[in-house]
Amino acid sequence: MRINKALIAYLTILRTEFKKIFRLWAQTLLPAAITTTLYFLIFGHLMGQRIGSMSGLPYLNFIVPGLIIMTMLTSAFTASSSLFYMYKWSKVLEEILVSPMSSSSILNSFMSVGILRAMVVGFIVLIIAEFFTHAHILHYIYVFLIALLAAGIFSLLGVLNAIFAKTFDHINIIPTFIITPLTYLGGVFYSINILPTFWQHVTFFNPVVYIVSLFRYAFYGYVDINVYLSTIVMLVVFVALYLICLFLIKTRRGVAN
Repeated sequence: MRINKALIAYLTILRTEFKKIFRLWAQTLLPAAITTTLYFLIFGHLMGQRIGSMSGLPYLNFIVPGLIIMTMLTSAFTASSSLFYMYKWSKVLEEILVSPMSSSSILNSFMSVGILRAMVVGFIVLIIAEFFTHAHILHYIYVFLIALLAAGIFSLLGVLNAIFAKTFDHINIIPTFIITPLTYLGGVFYSINILPTFWQHVTFFNPVVYIVSLFRYAFYGYVDINVYLSTIVMLVVFVALYLICLFLIKTRRGVAN
């Protein structure tokens, strides 16, 4: 019975936020679509003609996987962090914490909201990419699984950010000063193999590099970093973030605004 109640609570939150994604499409979906279209026009179409190819791929095709996953990561983080903080600010989170829902069910709910929005946005960006070039997908299952895991990582980062955020302004600090630089320096627009050796070694400390490399492998079979190493790094980061967020929710950290 407890499992059924937990499942109902989980699906209720997920269904409510899923409807909100499409009801507020001008805020949740349209900005990502417009921004990505500009990336394709400027970096892919205009600059791509001058660059030619990157790692044996037409430049426009090369950046497609990176642009898709970059947009998904940002959407996942924004969705989970804003939702968690909104619940905390409105005191709804306090009611959820005293409900029969377990801490893992609560965390899974917020994480799934971020993943769901990221998946919808990723699908939209993939459709937009088809207007500019044909993005051949080599491993469809890998694309889905990697996107799921990557969105889960950044959803958990969003929850972690919202737990410690004291104001709405704090929600934007991590995306502006950490996530955006990491994504731009994560191999979205270039192969890390063209970097000097020193900067290649520095790049290995950027977790986004492993995500982009693995996602590009799922599309074309091309990889900058070993597939198994990238997978292990993503799994370790996901498990670590999940356990940290679960501990904080269990101990009721960050509940009060």
